[in-house]
Amino acid sequence: MKTYAFVFARGGSKGLPGKNILPLNGVPLIGYSIQIAKKIKEISDIFVSTDDTGIAKVARDFGAEVIIRPSELATDSSPELESWKHAVKYLQSNEINFERFISLPATAPLRNTEDVINALAKFDDSTDLVVTMTDSHRSPYFNMVKENNSGYVETIIENEKKYTRRQDAPPCYDLTTIAYVSSPEYILSTSNIFNGRVKAIKIPKDRSIDIDDRVDFNLAEIILKNQE
Repeated sequence: MKTYAFVFARGGSKGLPGKNILPLNGVPLIGYSIQIAKKIKEISDIFVSTDDTGIAKVARDFGAEVIIRPSELATDSSPELESWKHAVKYLQSNEINFERFISLPATAPLRNTEDVINALAKFDDSTDLVVTMTDSHRSPYFNMVKENNSGYVETIIENEKKYTRRQDAPPCYDLTTIAYVSSPEYILSTSNIFNGRVKAIKIPKDRSIDIDDRVDFNLAEIILKNQE
């Protein structure tokens, strides 16, 4: 099964300007995704979809091919799925065909090869999408709340059993940005990635950091230095 890896990295980032090529422990952030993809024998080629010339240069320096993304797909409000569709259509229009798609977001530099291989292995004929998840430290049954129309706070999910301990509530998970595995056909046909048959693999918390701001970035750097 021919598998292509994709990294979707736009130039604008309000939480951490220049995030995708900011040096993390000496390596541009996007470099981690490209490097890990190169270690996976099942992955044939690596593509970076971006609107930014600086990101494109770094991507090429690390050995990835670049797909120039239209500016309208690189705004704060642009759905990620539309960038996936654009990349698939771009390759198909150039008669470049493949069977398996894996997105390796630049914001998850702590993933390892086992995480990626497990995600790929989970994808089969009875699956449209594989996502990655980790244990949630908060529960919508217990300690996640919303404000109702009357101005009062209530749990997000109605707590009929009145759970008083997180351990007693049904297990919940946070999605991570370690990997997303799908097929070109499903990506082009769906309007929401969760419309289909979705499976997941579990990732330990220490590899599940999703870098959105400086705090996340600094924490990832500390973990990487400790690993050394």
